[in-house]
Amino acid sequence: MVQIEQLAARTPAVSTDEILKGFYPSPRFGEVSFKSYRPDPNQPSQAAAVKSLEAFGATVGAGDGDGLFKRLFSKKVNSRAGIYLDGGFGVGKTHLLASLWHSAPGPKAFGTFVEYTNLVGALSFRKTVEALSSYKLVCIDEFELDDPGDTVLMSRLMRELSDAGVKLAATSNTLPGSLGDGRFAAVDFQREIQVLADQFDVVRIDGEDFRHRGLPAAPAPLKTEDLKRQMHAEFDGQTVAVDDFRGLIDHLAGVHPSRYRKLIAGIDAVVWRDVEPITEQAVALRFVVLADRLYDKDVPILASGVPFDKIFTEEMMTGGYMKKYFRAVSRLTALAREGQNHEPS
Repeated sequence: MVQIEQLAARTPAVSTDEILKGFYPSPRFGEVSFKSYRPDPNQPSQAAAVKSLEAFGATVGAGDGDGLFKRLFSKKVNSRAGIYLDGGFGVGKTHLLASLWHSAPGPKAFGTFVEYTNLVGALSFRKTVEALSSYKLVCIDEFELDDPGDTVLMSRLMRELSDAGVKLAATSNTLPGSLGDGRFAAVDFQREIQVLADQFDVVRIDGEDFRHRGLPAAPAPLKTEDLKRQMHAEFDGQTVAVDDFRGLIDHLAGVHPSRYRKLIAGIDAVVWRDVEPITEQAVALRFVVLADRLYDKDVPILASGVPFDKIFTEEMMTGGYMKKYFRAVSRLTALAREGQNHEPS
């Protein structure tokens, strides 16, 4: 038997504490460590990055209890507020960032750039600063530079957290079209965060970038009439969210993205009927957040309609938010392959 739910019927309420408790590495990186990272012997920068992060991790919480005067006037061994991992997709940046989070004392937070901007949207900027200022470490995965407003917002947030003594760690999210351009991401990051730039150590991680091979081909969608049979065959004994794609997309407009993690809580798999191309930017960006949350929890997908590599318009896939859409297509394709072909995502 399959227990059927409907995401479009869920309107989760999430408290501030619940939102903050969600800022931890996804299950994919739930047990990683510096020791479990396997540096490529042909890429010395990978082993060097591990040492840099271990050294940085030793400074997290090191000044606790010193008092204001001592913090202001004493000479510190490492006065850097943060560390920034610069590199292409697939070189292990998230693994290393999560390893830093696991090794550091708390309280601490780990989330993507989008999750932090959503947090500000849910709580307000001032309440977000108040909530995170007592943390010892804030990790920002996939720092994005495609939205000037969000970049300024995050720069201001990091500046205030740094002033409060919070250590910061971030990774880059390099545009697929810009891969191989040397230190493109690091230069842009340092420019955009302005006054904080000289407080970050930039650590370059080289390595083969799997996205140079292009996006993986999405599996052919199922026929709508075959979804029910396949769902019972694949997900017997599990809880499955079954939705008409258009109804789900419309429902997301009324649920703040900070609640998407709660929206899919308890769901083992999803089934979407009649997937169709998304043509509005705001709708597409909300859907990207849902795709990220599904990927975080490794939720397989069965779907009919258009394949996932056709879900965003050509203009979107070549526009200012292209990296978000490339990431979403890659992740949705992986989850569809897992749902249909049992391929690990």
